[in-house]
Amino acid sequence: MDLKLNGKVAIVTGGSLGIGRAVAQALAAEGVRVGIVARNQATLEQVAREITEATGTEVMAAPADVADTAQVEAAVELVGARFGRIDILVNGAAHPGGLVRSEIENASPEGLLEDINIKVVGYMRFAKAAAAHMRRGGWGRIVNIGGLTGRGSKQLSGMRNVAICHLTKTLSDQLGPAGITVNVIHPGVVETPHIHELYAKEAKLQGLTPEQVEANYAKATPIRRVLQVEEIADVVLFLASDRAAAITGESIAVDGGITRGVFL
Repeated sequence: MDLKLNGKVAIVTGGSLGIGRAVAQALAAEGVRVGIVARNQATLEQVAREITEATGTEVMAAPADVADTAQVEAAVELVGARFGRIDILVNGAAHPGGLVRSEIENASPEGLLEDINIKVVGYMRFAKAAAAHMRRGGWGRIVNIGGLTGRGSKQLSGMRNVAICHLTKTLSDQLGPAGITVNVIHPGVVETPHIHELYAKEAKLQGLTPEQVEANYAKATPIRRVLQVEEIADVVLFLASDRAAAITGESIAVDGGITRGVFL
């Protein structure tokens, strides 16, 4: 399937590891020039070199703290100046698992505020800056990485993912007339460096080994396995393409079926 992405320009936040890095590499493999965003410039530059060498498409480092509006605007302008345009934004920068604890007696209001500032307001900062470039081109795609904790009551940090769904739907209304679609993806249990930290944490709480925790997650998933980052990237590619031009304002789980709710 020709996704017709060759020649486009993308920004991927949280692009130095995990899902973000996989998305950046998948886009570059389709001929999309990419600016990857994270705070550590040395790491970003190394990852950009590695993806460029692997795909033959230029990937550049655009270091920024997503909680700092001036840095966000500077990163977007840096990518726009280097590549001449911005067509695609993939928002993925966030603290894995969130900073606020789920038990209310241990919950930190400051942690919750930081979670929201980074993941919700950070996404908005990048969307605002990138949308100006997309409007000029009459075409754009914004894909937000949310999280399944927004679809349940298990984690207080899930409220940031609920907010991202609202942001996504609102932006889809506002930007649709300019040819820009906006959607959110909720990954399930995905093989990333973070997931092993989660296994260790859950193992300690449950009196199990990390391997047993992983096996239990796989057993609870209808496809009976943990997902790979490339599978999330594949859905991002589709939503970023012309093939998905009629899909906007949607919240899409890429979770192997682990979500048991019925969402109309």
